[in-house]
Amino acid sequence: MHSQMLNVVFYTRANCELCEQTLADLNDLQEAVPHTISLVDIDLDPALRKKYQDIVPVLEIGAYTLKAPISKMDLEVTLKSARQKTSSKAASVGKKKTRSGYRLNKMLHTFSKRWLLVLNLLVFAYLALPFGAPVLMKAGLNRPASWIYTIYSPMCHQLAFRSWFLFGEQAAYPRELAGTSLTSFQEATGLNESEFFTARNYLGNETVGYKVAICERDVAIYGGIFMAGLFFGMVRTRLKPLPVWAWLLIGIVPIALDGGTQLLSSIPLLSFPARESTPLLRTLTGGLFGVINVWLAYPHVEQSMIETRALVSAKLARATA
Repeated sequence: MHSQMLNVVFYTRANCELCEQTLADLNDLQEAVPHTISLVDIDLDPALRKKYQDIVPVLEIGAYTLKAPISKMDLEVTLKSARQKTSSKAASVGKKKTRSGYRLNKMLHTFSKRWLLVLNLLVFAYLALPFGAPVLMKAGLNRPASWIYTIYSPMCHQLAFRSWFLFGEQAAYPRELAGTSLTSFQEATGLNESEFFTARNYLGNETVGYKVAICERDVAIYGGIFMAGLFFGMVRTRLKPLPVWAWLLIGIVPIALDGGTQLLSSIPLLSFPARESTPLLRTLTGGLFGVINVWLAYPHVEQSMIETRALVSAKLARATA
């Protein structure tokens, strides 16, 4: 008598003659090699249907996988091999560990279906919180506002002349060098716009408004990721991944040119022409970068989650049996 009965995970679908024949052969072999059968209808799970649509029946017997066509001899040999392999192991797993594994697989299965919602919510939270800082400043709650500025400080330069402002006369106060029609940062605040440390620490006042805790480009990047993530939810598997060359050309080159030339112009040792990007350019290049990154990555993540769902569905079927 064997300590563990084999479980056969049987992927099937309605009106499948090969499936019915294979199931009959399995039942005939019950006396020779006792086993349980977990029937999984692939048409009830889009991930399984995508994976197995043209190859059912598919059987998973221990470490072995059989695909149609499957003879009775194949079944008997595989059942006996799986039984021998299972019997040779010291398969003594406690009930607590089994329950924990089942719960973990259930959580993973749920996440594989809801990953986009989770990611969109995280991106939205990351994007929305910096706007809470000027709202709190306006309400006179300076201490909690300072916490937000501090949290985001390692992730962004927070230069006031490259950031959005709320509750002020203008939405932005770029440097004079940017050449916009807006009142410059130096003119609005009386501060030297060449002193970057001062501009980083400047939070605003009742007249100019209060600074958002991340810069204009970061707002555009994460805003682009969030909006593209919402759009991706409507197209899912219909959207093919963007080729890497297109990602480089459309997503990387514009933001690299805009930010790179600005950076080079700020290095005194280089004789690079002085240049300051505008709020509009920062928004366009940042937003494009965010959208293109979603187009590159999310279709791959979706495919990976489909495969994960199929794998975990099989594990859950075994655990249920």
